Amino acid sequence: MISQEIRKIAPEQDPLRMGMGWTVEDLSRPQIMVESTFGDSHPGSAHLLELVNRAVDGVAQAGGKAARYFATDICDGMSQGHDGINYSLASRDMIANMIEIHAGATPFDGGVFVASCDKAVPAHLMGIGRVNMPSSLVTGGVMDAGPDLLTLEQIGIYSAKCARGEITEEQLTWYKQHACPSCGACSFMGTASTMQIMGEALGLMLPGSALMPATCDDLRTVAETAGRQVLELARRELKPRDMVTMDSFENAIMVHAAISGSTNSLLHIPAIAREFGLTLDAETFDRLHRGAHYLLDIRPAGTWPAQYFYYAGGVPRIMEEIRSMLHLDVMTVTGKTLGENLDDLK
Repeated sequence: MISQEIRKIAPEQDPLRMGMGWTVEDLSRPQIMVESTFGDSHPGSAHLLELVNRAVDGVAQAGGKAARYFATDICDGMSQGHDGINYSLASRDMIANMIEIHAGATPFDGGVFVASCDKAVPAHLMGIGRVNMPSSLVTGGVMDAGPDLLTLEQIGIYSAKCARGEITEEQLTWYKQHACPSCGACSFMGTASTMQIMGEALGLMLPGSALMPATCDDLRTVAETAGRQVLELARRELKPRDMVTMDSFENAIMVHAAISGSTNSLLHIPAIAREFGLTLDAETFDRLHRGAHYLLDIRPAGTWPAQYFYYAGGVPRIMEEIRSMLHLDVMTVTGKTLGENLDDLK
């Protein structure tokens, strides 16, 4: 593996790693980078350290040694008090650049990538394509809905109602204090939820893991499993560009249509494709969307919070519904094809 080849030409690495607690046995194990956007920047990233540590545990269980790297993101809802939304897209590219720096400066045998939100998930998908080492994406899921299924995107409506005198200031304050009862991405089909789904639709996440409630134990199990699985990918030398093809992106676009995903995906999906050496344009979206079916009743256009997508079967259920429209022979991080994964989940 590349980490062991680097040890032969960089004698300083062993003592430096031992200086941060690695054992002699650790040095000879497959070395895995666990990169995340953990930080106290917003609810979508504040809880990710627990998932990072579970991924580290999974790597150890499979015989590897993990190293944690961090480059936190920002939230459009938290990014206020300036002249416009000038930082968001730049932050995506900066996070992708940091992934390249972390993975390129000290080559690893594989990576687990942990992110949740609007710019973080696209950045990690871009980074996965750019560094092209055996990789698995873990997302932080979605926050729980509040009382009476209250979710964040409704706050703007209630704010306008308060300004018109239709509800009181006290009522608005109550809504604001109960709209985000947990960590996780905002519980509607905005960019964060959409891009979590796109990561799974591309085959870079474990099946069924997109939009899990951030508070559920299953999400911790997924992170641990991803840590184990990336060791298997590394041993098989199965890299992202071996798995993700133009057919994979066409599958993702069909899923995007079925969920009526965020239009910001038209910025992010082509940027991700570029890092995989592929070219997508708006005409590709238009061609595929014209034959697609819209299947969801999820906010903001629909009735239900985004966590209900997971309870209804998630991405595998969507893909099963549109199976005849998908390329089933593309590879996934399970080491199986999409068709095999869907058969396994029946």
